[in-house]
Amino acid sequence: MSLIDPAEDSVVGTRDIGRSSSFPSNQFTPTLTDQVTDSLWLNVGQGVQALDADSLSETSRTETGSGANWLEQTPDGAHVIVSAREPAHRQFRIDADADSETFGEVTAEIDRSSEGGRGDRSGPGPCDVTIHPDGEYAYVPDLYNDTLTVLSVDPFEITAQIDVDPVGTGAARPWMGTVAPDGETLLVEHNEGETGTESLWDLSDPAMPVERARLTADDGLGSRPLTNEIDADSQTGYVFTPGSNDVTVIDLDEATVRARIDLGGSAFVGTWDPSHSKLYVPVQTNDEVAVIDPETDDIVDRLSVGADPYGATSARIRPAVASTPSMQVAIARLGLRAEPAQTTYCIGNCACGHQL
Repeated sequence: MSLIDPAEDSVVGTRDIGRSSSFPSNQFTPTLTDQVTDSLWLNVGQGVQALDADSLSETSRTETGSGANWLEQTPDGAHVIVSAREPAHRQFRIDADADSETFGEVTAEIDRSSEGGRGDRSGPGPCDVTIHPDGEYAYVPDLYNDTLTVLSVDPFEITAQIDVDPVGTGAARPWMGTVAPDGETLLVEHNEGETGTESLWDLSDPAMPVERARLTADDGLGSRPLTNEIDADSQTGYVFTPGSNDVTVIDLDEATVRARIDLGGSAFVGTWDPSHSKLYVPVQTNDEVAVIDPETDDIVDRLSVGADPYGATSARIRPAVASTPSMQVAIARLGLRAEPAQTTYCIGNCACGHQL
């Protein structure tokens, strides 16, 4: 794990943590993690883990029955909501309150294995989760069911499922999504067609999203949209389009592509710093993190980090860096360790040895 100081945009240290994480919780975690007793939540192995924000030691582990997991912490920090894709096809709610006697335990679960499926894939394939800022609802794109599922956080149950139609031949394949900070818009990525598409949803009624636009390559969308982040004003979406080695910038009000930011390499995810003022994008093929200024949509810095960066999150607590000798980091980068590193699911290049 490379540690970056957002005030200076400099790499301040590197830690061997014995695990990889491609989609850590980064929607509300950056501002919630402000005490040394708080945790960073990661998707690792056959479930999810919490790491102490200071020492980066494991504080909790929850098995989900799947190696493909996506997770987000609720805005109040009380829960972590998990989408576990095949073979589990389940939704989990985990106690994220470090002071609770049930910290890290599953407090509710939804078995969705009887839903949907496509080809030899049985089950709906819940393939991400994003949470409304009021904390009442979570949204799950279903890759193999062509639905958008709305979950009530408490009680933990399905409140709605919206059919997602394709814009051409084939299936709509929704798979990733992010709710804007103002709670008015949901951006969803689709693995449909030859290059992928992006849909914009109206959340005027948070319990019943309504699709209002679908962007394609003909609208200027980059290739193979995978995930997105939305600026603090909820006016601009930044869609990571690794198929064209760029970030597609979307005007949310107009539902149009405003620009494309050339990364010079493939990036799958990104994260805002805790102040939501700069966007940090791991460019995996360049071994660097690109820093984007949302005021200008320009790359203002490129930070060299370890090999093949993928996931990213931020916090108001800086983990200790001195406890990992440089030789230990070098050995870890070579894959020379007594026990195999715990790997995580990712799309495209992935940590060796990972299994669903």
